[in-house]
Amino acid sequence: MIQQIVFFIVILGVSIFAFNKYAQLIQNIRLGHAEEIRGPSTSRWKNVLLVAFGQKKMFKNWIPAIFHFFIYVAFLFTQIELIEIIIDGFTGVHRFFADKLSIVYPIIINTIEVLSILAFIATLVFLIRRNMLYIPRFKKPEMKGWPKLDANLILIGELLLIIGIFTMNGTDSILQKLDPEHYPEAGPFFLSDTIGPLLFGGLEKSTLIVLERTGWWLHFLMVMAFLAYLPYSKHLHILLAFPNTYFSKLNSRGEMSNMPEITSEIKSMLGLTNEEAPMSDEIPEFGAKDVTDLSWRSLLGAFSCTECGRCTAECPANITGKKLSPRKIVMDIRDRAEEVGNKIRSGNSEYIAADKMEEGELNRDTFDDGKSLFDYISSEELAACTTCSACVEACPVLINPLEPILEMRRYEILTEAAGPKDWAPMFTSIENGGAVWQVPDERVDWTKES
Repeated sequence: MIQQIVFFIVILGVSIFAFNKYAQLIQNIRLGHAEEIRGPSTSRWKNVLLVAFGQKKMFKNWIPAIFHFFIYVAFLFTQIELIEIIIDGFTGVHRFFADKLSIVYPIIINTIEVLSILAFIATLVFLIRRNMLYIPRFKKPEMKGWPKLDANLILIGELLLIIGIFTMNGTDSILQKLDPEHYPEAGPFFLSDTIGPLLFGGLEKSTLIVLERTGWWLHFLMVMAFLAYLPYSKHLHILLAFPNTYFSKLNSRGEMSNMPEITSEIKSMLGLTNEEAPMSDEIPEFGAKDVTDLSWRSLLGAFSCTECGRCTAECPANITGKKLSPRKIVMDIRDRAEEVGNKIRSGNSEYIAADKMEEGELNRDTFDDGKSLFDYISSEELAACTTCSACVEACPVLINPLEPILEMRRYEILTEAAGPKDWAPMFTSIENGGAVWQVPDERVDWTKES
């Protein structure tokens, strides 16, 4: 009875904590402005099945993809055993499904154990790759400190989870023979029936009972810890990769969005429309200065980032020594969204913009803390982007780092009239002659008869 009470308290406490954190996460994503979702749902579900579930893009790099697949499939199958643990925890019974699924039960458990061994090997491989081998994309400046620790914590947690599974099953396989009344036969567990006697054979029954409960609780508590920890971790992609792939744009990866105001102005200048662009006393703002100027889809992508670095590894600017790292851009957007979200939730009136004080309410529309995305991302990084879309193509969960880069660059150039000094002659030439090069003749002179 005491175990059931403790179990209930743990699961209730973690559920409340996790609910609040995930609610805050949704609020952070909704800081972005509205964006219309276009394209057939069938194509979107196809992306979810192939990219999120099937991990299609992961297999462009076979070796890590195979090991990642071991962990991924083991994670999915382990949830079956977790369901039983939750039922056992609430009811106080032992292996609730064992006598109900008959021969199917040992098949499920044996499958989980085989996958767990493969996941154990994969986890050790990933720990070695991140900490002992030199892989350039794991050694970039943005991966120092917390990002590296975060990756290691999750991998260590996975090891503890697998240890819990085999401690629970290994001792249980012995106790089924010693005390069949309380530990009824659940079928042959081929790995546990071998590992159990090797590790726990010869121990007292009381010790075996303690170890079985330790493994059971370790398995359960590690899952609860993952649930509470995910909002702080890059492994949030376990959940968000699915909506992110569903809502990703279906158009060509290299297609860039137009700015309606600019399009209308150019058409008017070229005589392609009889309608004049509407005049306004207010100076228009183009692009994005802060996370509230980005779309919610861009923010969803930022929180879905796996920090794998494939985008940065494929970026030609980064390869040639430029400061730009698409992964850092996405991570900076996520960090800024968290900062803005936390400040808005604080309700502190000092974060209300001076010209919005009369509204009196702190929200995404009235927020101003004197900072912006440009405090995280430098002009040098933005200017280095060649808009080649290599980062977009490389991302295994269909994040588009190019969109926020373009939006910030548009704000800097069109709204702030800033940007790299060596770009100024190009802009002047386009404005005066319609071409990027300063030439004495009009661009359309070649069309005239000589």
